[in-house]
Amino acid sequence: MDTTLHPNVAHVADVLAEHGATGRPHVFTEPVPTAAAAAEQLGVEVGAIANSLIFDADGEAVLILASGAHRVDTTRCATVLGVSSLRRAKPDFVRAATGQRVGGVAPVGHPTRLRTLVDVWLRAYPEVWCGAGEPSAVFPTTYDELLRLTGGTPAEIGD
Repeated sequence: MDTTLHPNVAHVADVLAEHGATGRPHVFTEPVPTAAAAAEQLGVEVGAIANSLIFDADGEAVLILASGAHRVDTTRCATVLGVSSLRRAKPDFVRAATGQRVGGVAPVGHPTRLRTLVDVWLRAYPEVWCGAGEPSAVFPTTYDELLRLTGGTPAEIGD
């Protein structure tokens, strides 16, 4: 792991510390842009990876934290959020909403707090790993802490 932090990762680390989070970012020498890649590097089940996925909900950015073992059911999530539809956001939309790029989006550290759904399946893992602002960085947390940090709503997000 690299000890020099990209500014996005340093910002995520600061936000985590400010909110009393227990985990700190880990930076790998290679990007881990997918749940499978992160799980392999960490030696954990893919379900313990919380994918930070940004969706366009009628022009509003929403964050869905999905277990790496699940696909997001956009119809179900749109209903939970009370919006007409959800579309996977384009990279420019993601960067504008989060200040981070696809493949490394963290659940925290965005310019504004995003409406967030948190996959209830993540609670099955004592430790959950999330993106930390860049594709080569992750941090550990717990399901309960993730809810607290994001102000997210627990939800059945998919299959």
